[in-house]
Amino acid sequence: MGRQVLGVALALMLLVVQPLLTQAAEVLQVREATLLQVGDRNRNYSVRLACIEVLPEDQQQAVDWLRQTLPRRRRVNLRPEGSADGLLLARVTPIGADQDLGAALVNEGLAHTTCPPA
Repeated sequence: MGRQVLGVALALMLLVVQPLLTQAAEVLQVREATLLQVGDRNRNYSVRLACIEVLPEDQQQAVDWLRQTLPRRRRVNLRPEGSADGLLLARVTPIGADQDLGAALVNEGLAHTTCPPA
């Protein structure tokens, strides 16, 4: 029973996420240090950067860094990692960049990773 529910949940998530995978989304707003508002065509999504955590004392600096790195309408690729609390968890990479934003925040010393190495 649990596997069936998980299978249905994953299938539903793919229906929502698949349009994001077929074309790049645009950043509409940096809402928090790890939370972005992105959109594609007529839909908006809240996307939490996957596998990172920003300490409270680094929140504002991380937001400022993201806003500088991601001006409004900057196109990004999303690589979904799951969902939590109704938010899509994804690795977000600006088009033309080699590194996802979570890894870049870690490299800047503004965040630390929360997922085990792959």
